Amino acid sequence: MSDKSQSRDETPTPEELREKTEATREQLGQTVEALAGKADVKAQAQQRTTEAKVQMQQKAEQVKDKAAQAARAAQDRLPDPVAEKAAQAKEQITQAAATVATKFQEKTPEAVTEKASQVTQAARQRRGSLMVVAALVLLVLVKKRRNKGRR
Repeated sequence: MSDKSQSRDETPTPEELREKTEATREQLGQTVEALAGKADVKAQAQQRTTEAKVQMQQKAEQVKDKAAQAARAAQDRLPDPVAEKAAQAKEQITQAAATVATKFQEKTPEAVTEKASQVTQAARQRRGSLMVVAALVLLVLVKKRRNKGRR
């Protein structure tokens, strides 16, 4: 609007009407955009999914850090003879696992090996989605269990 002061009896000039119309259009456009954003359920769901993924990744990092700290603390408290025995046992288990894995690979049909490889690759590509689904399933199970306990 213009800087000129108007009395109530004066009619606005065409330029003032244009300015007022343009301002009203701008406000209406902003209101429509806000309403469209609220009505876009898919975008809201994607945003919430992204936020949930970020939160889960942060929680996973925190859990990993705490587990690493606990492992270091446990190792620091472990007496040397016990640590040596544990290292020997670990080596024996690693060798046994390698032997079993080799035998398993030799006796497994090639078609099964290929299918397992494809499934593994697909799971790796969709790791984030699988984590979200697993978390949701876990939440549903926890809720069901809590509801059972309240009855």
